[in-house]
Amino acid sequence: MVKRWGGLVAILLVITLLITACSQAPATIVTPFTGPAWAPALRVLPQETVIKVGMKQVVSDAGILIGMAKGYYQDVGIKIEAVQFNSGQEMINQLAAGQLDVGATVTASGLLNAISRDIPVKIVADKGINMPGQGYYRLVIRKDLANSIIDFTDLRGKKIAVVGTASLDEICLARVLAKGGLTTKDIDMQVIRAFPDMLVSLGNKSIDAAMVIEPFVTQGIAKGIVDPWKDPSEYDPDAQIALLVYGTSMTTRPEVANLFMTAYVKAMRDYNDAFFKNKNKAEVIGMLCKYSVIKEPALYETMYPTGLNPDGYLRMNGIAADLAWYKENNLLKSEIKLEDIVDNRYVDFAVKTLGKYQ
Repeated sequence: MVKRWGGLVAILLVITLLITACSQAPATIVTPFTGPAWAPALRVLPQETVIKVGMKQVVSDAGILIGMAKGYYQDVGIKIEAVQFNSGQEMINQLAAGQLDVGATVTASGLLNAISRDIPVKIVADKGINMPGQGYYRLVIRKDLANSIIDFTDLRGKKIAVVGTASLDEICLARVLAKGGLTTKDIDMQVIRAFPDMLVSLGNKSIDAAMVIEPFVTQGIAKGIVDPWKDPSEYDPDAQIALLVYGTSMTTRPEVANLFMTAYVKAMRDYNDAFFKNKNKAEVIGMLCKYSVIKEPALYETMYPTGLNPDGYLRMNGIAADLAWYKENNLLKSEIKLEDIVDNRYVDFAVKTLGKYQ
């Protein structure tokens, strides 16, 4: 009888141990998360997210175009949908309304006034600066006037074109004129909405000079129409020419905004490697020929290169100077400070993820 009870107890003990073991939660298996090879620490989006980007697909958009070509955005779960705009104000309206996610543009009174209305639109990264001695956005003069327009004071009374007023374009011209003690009231300022049309006007001598961006500077020189005149480092050394702007749909989605910026900065580093270190230059030029509006490889070898900060940060002195100009010219509807318009947190994230550019 004792043996029978002993056997029963043993059976019950085994059953109890089995039940206890089965009732315990299975051990958690921790596996390291792996992002793309170029940024393995990133946690990518779980499903593809379409980001609408307003741009003109020019060289200063290299951070977007190269990223598309190399698949950096796709690697983090983002699909870029490029959107073309006829005016900067139209782009600003859609950024504010959340209909456009990212804008590749310049400062304008409309942009700053939108931000001043507490609309969560922010300037977030560099998209184009002049390199010393190689300014890609500059005042050019007619070739036949090169011997008569020598100093800044010689610009008085001349017909000078810009693509728009109350924006970075007018600001840059104003700084050129200021070197000669002049203002826009001392010249005949013309508004010509497209850079190619400026070359036509310079060619038929209906204007004397113009604020022109590459590749139109190089094209004008090659055609014998324009003289590049003085380098912008002489009259506008701190200029922040072009900007990357996040609309409300990005500033309210920081995870998406950070991933976009990391891919953007990675692409700008490829651009810098190519144009300033001659590393994989032919490959990068091929990508830009495919994705930008400039399809001639030879142009990339001869034109002044767009400066793009490989760490993504803006020239804050340039932005501050722009803001001061808008205030001085009574173009802002309410008080706004530099910290209200620029948000560096996304670039901070990208640099922390990728490390500083070497």
